[in-house]
Amino acid sequence: MSVKKRMRAAMGLAAAGVLAIGLAACSTGGSDDSGSGDGGEVTTVGFVAVGPEGAWREANERNIQETFTEDAGFDLKYAPATNLDQKSQIDAFTSFVDAGVDVILLSATEASGWEDSLKRAQEAEIPVILLDRGIEPNDDSLYVTRIAPDNVEVAKEVGTWAASAFPEGGNYVVLEGPAGVGVVNERNKGFEEGLGDSSLTKLDSQTANWSAEEGKSVFETMLKANNNDIQFVFAQNDEMGLGAAQAAEEAGLAIGTDVKIATIDGTKSAMEALAEGQLSYVHEYNPLFGETALDVVKKTLAGESVDSYIIVPSKAFDSADAAKAVLADRKY
Repeated sequence: MSVKKRMRAAMGLAAAGVLAIGLAACSTGGSDDSGSGDGGEVTTVGFVAVGPEGAWREANERNIQETFTEDAGFDLKYAPATNLDQKSQIDAFTSFVDAGVDVILLSATEASGWEDSLKRAQEAEIPVILLDRGIEPNDDSLYVTRIAPDNVEVAKEVGTWAASAFPEGGNYVVLEGPAGVGVVNERNKGFEEGLGDSSLTKLDSQTANWSAEEGKSVFETMLKANNNDIQFVFAQNDEMGLGAAQAAEEAGLAIGTDVKIATIDGTKSAMEALAEGQLSYVHEYNPLFGETALDVVKKTLAGESVDSYIIVPSKAFDSADAAKAVLADRKY
């Protein structure tokens, strides 16, 4: 499959995710005690979610919805953000507090601006569990725990690989997620730590908003501005990396020879691209931590303590063979 078709597949998967999430949202109405799997008692969970944002997010939120089911004894209230708007998230969070839900799961669109909301939940004695993204400033007295892969460590491994892949140096650019999102800062921090004193030279860094289409257009502009003299691209997510791969291909550059592209997330589209030589390195950012969240919710409501940061294990894939070995079982 060509890079162009791969990019379309990634965008199509994201679109399918919008539909899947919408259907799931419509199905999370009230539930009666007879449907629970816990002696008739139903635990109400408010899920302040990000909503449609690409294949990784769709897989993550679907996994949460498939875990907190009526059969498991939960009434999950799913509230995705409106166009990734933080205000819509804060409004949903406030509504959940006012409704007196048992627990709130929060995947924040932006890192800052949550202190008042979290304090209000604390005053109402409603525990809050962060999923994926952290908050800034990070005050873990305001929430139970954060469940996520370690963005800094994941990106650090990408940087370490890049340094080893270019022992004699080269020029590189970074395609970032939206400004103001904590994950962007964490991935930049880790990547730079991994590079260390590498001879790689940074030419540019721009947001492409997690989008394959924007990743393509932004990298096209970078290539033109630098006469195609770019040897490495660090794309902070798979979709942007797939877009950059298409731009490189259309500019006549051979991926793996003229330019190498590393991404984070490990979605199936990216793993297929890696297997076919259209990406150079993919670090998984495991989205499937619904069971971990379920365990934390049960422990929290039972009065048990949990660690303030629970890291979800994630793997790195640095070759076509490594990608091929896991493709058959890839769930997202």
